[in-house]
Amino acid sequence: MEKQCLECGEELVGRVDKKFCSDYCRNAYHNKQNKDETRFVNQINRILRKNRRILKALTPDGKAKVTKKMLLKHGFSFKYFTHVYKTKEGKVYYFCYEHGYLPLKNNYFALVINEDI
Repeated sequence: MEKQCLECGEELVGRVDKKFCSDYCRNAYHNKQNKDETRFVNQINRILRKNRRILKALTPDGKAKVTKKMLLKHGFSFKYFTHVYKTKEGKVYYFCYEHGYLPLKNNYFALVINEDI
């Protein structure tokens, strides 16, 4: 029984557990399999990276206080963040990688950098 490449159907020669005839076919097959998932993940990563860039630009000295209006003006999306940190006092920081923000009163936000990550 001859085995065929999962991508192009060409006869496989070599190892018994071989599934693809070339790296090109292997990559093409897996790219097709992950196409929809990859598109979604890439969109989310693009938003997270943009959020991080905005926070980084607004915190040149490591800490800052800005308005919600300022963050939105730069295109910040509050819906997306990488993780949350809750302090012992109950304050909740939202992070985009190492850059974070803490909601304050009157639509202000404290911006911080966690260099321990």
